[in-house]
Amino acid sequence: MNSRDRKTVESICVYCSSSTRVSELYKETAGDLGRHIAENGYTLVYGGGNLGLMGDVARSAKSTGGRVTGIIIKKFYERRLAFKDADRTIVVETMDSRKRIMRDISDAFVAIPGGFGTVDELLEVISLKQLHFHNKPVVIVNTNNFFDELIKWIEKAVTEDFIKQKYKNLYHVADSVSDCIEYIMHYLPEEVPEKWS
Repeated sequence: MNSRDRKTVESICVYCSSSTRVSELYKETAGDLGRHIAENGYTLVYGGGNLGLMGDVARSAKSTGGRVTGIIIKKFYERRLAFKDADRTIVVETMDSRKRIMRDISDAFVAIPGGFGTVDELLEVISLKQLHFHNKPVVIVNTNNFFDELIKWIEKAVTEDFIKQKYKNLYHVADSVSDCIEYIMHYLPEEVPEKWS
């Protein structure tokens, strides 16, 4: 596949925490990611919130001149938890529809440290890539080795034949935000092997 086959990335979906109690180190990662997304001309797509790393990444992208699209659950929107300066806010009824829209309108996916929701969204887009529902870049930004145990679990699942070795290429682990953006900028889709071949 040559560079002409590469789909231009216009929007990057970020999965991250809404917690306000996390370390400054993780807040810096969120801010750095938002800034890099905006500086490189991408639109930020995310869960629409104004709290925690979600708010940090959105504020950073917007203050750097970037475009921000938030997809938020109606009950959270009614509690005034939405980022009010987003260029576009989509209000939905369910988590399923929120995740689906985020996937559908995004050209790349990035996970930074988070909790249950972040890991759920990350593993879902990896699984959907495995099953040929998309072939977009998926990046884990491993700030402070946060995702080490998750990565070890994947490696164990590969070792014990729950996951085929070839599927370790479905995602990229980045040590920094700059590495993450560099990977997305130069991403060339590879043919994903059939799961049951």
